[in-house]
Amino acid sequence: MSKFFIDRPVFAWVIAIIIMLAGALSIFQLPIEQYPNIAPPAVSISANYPGASAQTLESSVTQVIEQRLTSLDKLRYFTSSSSSSGSARITLTFEPGTDPDIAQVQVQNKLQAALPLLPQQVQNQGVTVTKSNDSILLVVGFYSEDGQISQAELGDLLASKILDPLSRIDGVGSTRLFGTSHAMRIWLDPYKLLSYSLTTAEVASAIRAQNVDISAGQLGGMPAVKGQQINATITAQSLMTTPEEFSRIVLRVNQDGSRVRLSDVARVELGAERYSTIVRYKRHNASGIAVNLATGANALDTADRIKTKMEELKKFLPEGVKVVFPFDTTPFVEASIKSVVQTLFEAVGLVFLVMFLFLQNFRATLIPSITVPVVLLGVFAVLVAFGYSINTLTMFAMVLAIGLLVDDAIVVVENVERVMSEEGLSPLEATRKSMEQISGALVGIALVLSAVFVPMAFFSGAAGAIYRQFSLTIVSAMALSVLVALILTPTLCATILRPTKNHGSDRKGFFGWFNRGFNNGRDKYEKGAGYMAKRGFRFIAIYVALLVGLGYFFTQLPTSFLPNEDQGSMFMMANTPPGSTAERTLETVKKVENYFLESEKDNIAHMFTVVGFSFSGNSQNAAMGFINLKDWSQRQNPGQSVFAIAGRGMSAVSQIKDARVFTFYPPPIRELGNASGFDFQLIDRGGLGHTALTQARNILLGMAAQNPKLVAVRPNGLEDQPQFKLDIDQEKASALGVNIADINQTLQTAWGSSYVNDFLDEGRIKKVYLQADAPYRMKPEDVDLWYVRNSVGEMVPFSSFSTPHWDYGSPKLERFNGVASVNIQGQAAPGISSGEAMAEMEQMARQLPQGVDFAWSGLSYEEQSSGSQSGLLYALSVLIIFLCLAALYESWSVPFAVILAVPVGVIGAVIAAMGFNLSNDIYFQVALLTTIGLTAKNGILIVEFAKKLYEKEGMDLMQATLAAARLRFRPIIMTSMAFVLGITPLAISSGAGSASQNAIGIAVIGGMLAATFLAIFFVPLFYIMVQKQSTKMKQRLTK
Repeated sequence: MSKFFIDRPVFAWVIAIIIMLAGALSIFQLPIEQYPNIAPPAVSISANYPGASAQTLESSVTQVIEQRLTSLDKLRYFTSSSSSSGSARITLTFEPGTDPDIAQVQVQNKLQAALPLLPQQVQNQGVTVTKSNDSILLVVGFYSEDGQISQAELGDLLASKILDPLSRIDGVGSTRLFGTSHAMRIWLDPYKLLSYSLTTAEVASAIRAQNVDISAGQLGGMPAVKGQQINATITAQSLMTTPEEFSRIVLRVNQDGSRVRLSDVARVELGAERYSTIVRYKRHNASGIAVNLATGANALDTADRIKTKMEELKKFLPEGVKVVFPFDTTPFVEASIKSVVQTLFEAVGLVFLVMFLFLQNFRATLIPSITVPVVLLGVFAVLVAFGYSINTLTMFAMVLAIGLLVDDAIVVVENVERVMSEEGLSPLEATRKSMEQISGALVGIALVLSAVFVPMAFFSGAAGAIYRQFSLTIVSAMALSVLVALILTPTLCATILRPTKNHGSDRKGFFGWFNRGFNNGRDKYEKGAGYMAKRGFRFIAIYVALLVGLGYFFTQLPTSFLPNEDQGSMFMMANTPPGSTAERTLETVKKVENYFLESEKDNIAHMFTVVGFSFSGNSQNAAMGFINLKDWSQRQNPGQSVFAIAGRGMSAVSQIKDARVFTFYPPPIRELGNASGFDFQLIDRGGLGHTALTQARNILLGMAAQNPKLVAVRPNGLEDQPQFKLDIDQEKASALGVNIADINQTLQTAWGSSYVNDFLDEGRIKKVYLQADAPYRMKPEDVDLWYVRNSVGEMVPFSSFSTPHWDYGSPKLERFNGVASVNIQGQAAPGISSGEAMAEMEQMARQLPQGVDFAWSGLSYEEQSSGSQSGLLYALSVLIIFLCLAALYESWSVPFAVILAVPVGVIGAVIAAMGFNLSNDIYFQVALLTTIGLTAKNGILIVEFAKKLYEKEGMDLMQATLAAARLRFRPIIMTSMAFVLGITPLAISSGAGSASQNAIGIAVIGGMLAATFLAIFFVPLFYIMVQKQSTKMKQRLTK
């Protein structure tokens, strides 16, 4: 094929130009994101039951829905929570690759069977199904700069004018409003109700009857009488709009004509729908909207659309209201992609310098440089064809590919120059002869390097999604690289190169000094390889010792899924003692705010706090803080990293005696959770009950607190707290003629509030709520203030049929796969990997009482899955390399000469990882596979030439092997050094995304140095031994 294009250079250029055009056009079509769709699709079910306890919500709503969630395709697991705030949430996680739209439809269909079984109040509130996960994309904050607008007004402003437009944006999965809409609040006075002999049910009934829209029809509507001249719409009663109108609602007309109005028994005001949160931004009154990304949506595009929409809506906000983004995950995505792109250009520049150093003339260096944009642009076209994106993984793969793709061009150029120098041929003739010598090696290298990465594409889970990004990018780069090396590079060599003695030691200046030193090194390498080949058994023993050392060091490597990154944001979570009020929790939040806004003011850009909400649950004694740090360019010192700031913050807030406060940062993949570290589920598999499960949790937390390998281990829930239980004596109630339904309705209305119907406020439909006024629901004895009517019309007090007492219960109940559970989160101690931390948790959990089981979820589930696949991945890659080499050499024995050298390169990667405290994570596994391929590539370059010299030219085996080693030493060193320097920007990078770049760069450089300066000494030895053994076997078979 090369001969054809050598004689037709224009044809070769046309192909290259077409490839570049396709790639250039593709770049503008590719979406940009931090990671592809790695996280498994998730579907969430949300329901609300105002006033219900967590236990009531779990038994009447959560379990009812869970029991219908059967036969769902590709369901991995589901979690659920029931909160005393009246909210229930079930999150179903499906296997990666599941169509989220189909999953949502299936869940919706299952939910339909459960809806009729749910309480009417829940049905009235609505049950929603969304394609989203719990990770927050960003928070849009609104605060009053001058303090003139209250949190309630800000909340209504957001609910009325901002929330709906944001919710409709493409890519938004779900939203959470930190604030609430206005509602018509009717605050009942039990003394006045009793004086007028009225019940809560009668008040609610009167409101429903008089606050209603009536469809009254038309005057002259069809069919009309003959000659009808008028047609008009009849308007009658409509929804009320003001507190004054509600105050005039007639509850009863007495026999004397007097009226009892709503204002006689209640206080009516335009209040808030919920009084569950206190929101602040840098100590200002605030409100906000947390936006969750839809499953499969692009984070950058969605965030851009949100910010564009907010620019449109800002002009309609009242004066003094400011919009901020106190928590935003997208700057890290943009910065990390920018950093990798910068690394890509740095790698190209460094590779050019290495090529110029070895080739020593501009023309020769220009040829491999031309191939780089051709291949890279071609890869972009392939990414578009397969529906991939520009993300950190594909960019990492391209940085790796730069060193690989110039290898082919360097091998061609170096061999053409060698043939011109040694045989005195013209560039055209030298190119023809050279391509005859190395075409097989080029194809072999491409096959082997592709073979290393192809198995990655077939693995499952989040790890498989990451592997596929690398696999497709590198394999397509290698395929395009070998095509360019066979089509364009020979054409360039034949037309651009000029006869010269490039590598002679007689040159003057720097290049002469370099050549003399390099040739001296080559001679020493040849002698060393010969020395080892003549003492085979001794060095085989050393090789075995190296294998033993490799096995030991590899098992000592800590494991993890992905390295933690400084993403420029962190969280604060606080819990005051059980039963604490929001006011008390706010005091704790103020202390935390003071620390971060004063002690860390040089590092903190935004701080947005919410009392009444946290990832652990919604309660008055819970609080959450969203903290965005300043740009990485303003945080250059190690002490300004998110890890250092979170560590100092943890030490500082732990001094707060009235609360338990944690600071933590997000995981490397946002869609797999909100907190870094592990995600552990403690499960009541034996049905032991909530108390026993809580005791088991406390035992586990106690052991974790004593374990030096674990830090910040905490329940991701709320502690049991005092609950005021009211026991209804149904027999006594029946004897008094009281209907149980009336008792339940009175309780729910007075203490939990009940939704009555709707009203109109500024053109929007809002809700009407009925509840006891605050002074009449503060103390246990206030229960006795409430009455219900019996069958003979008498007012019966609650004290006649109820007995109150104090109890303990959980404000939040959790379940995992339909079984009661407790979610525990935590982190590995500094210097300890997440894999070690997970192993410690498992070991401790096995010591718990029988019936208590455990499972992993979120990021920990993915880490556990990826760890079980890595051994198979390595084995498959080596097997496919062997099969490719067997096909290339038409021999089952010769490939062993290459395969046996692979562990020597791997040793370098393992030692580098240990030396820099890296973990055996996914990036290390990719680095290891790259090392395997490159070590095999160096072996192929030697074995290919040795085989030809030995079999076709009849040279002695030892002479042929050492001659091949000598001939291929320069291209091996040149390509390896080009690759190492191309990877160096990854290894030394800092700033956004640097942890991932360092993880892959350091391991690859370590492996490449070992493959270049150690493994190439073993390849001649292995080839000679394998060839001798093969010859002996053939002789035996012949006899």
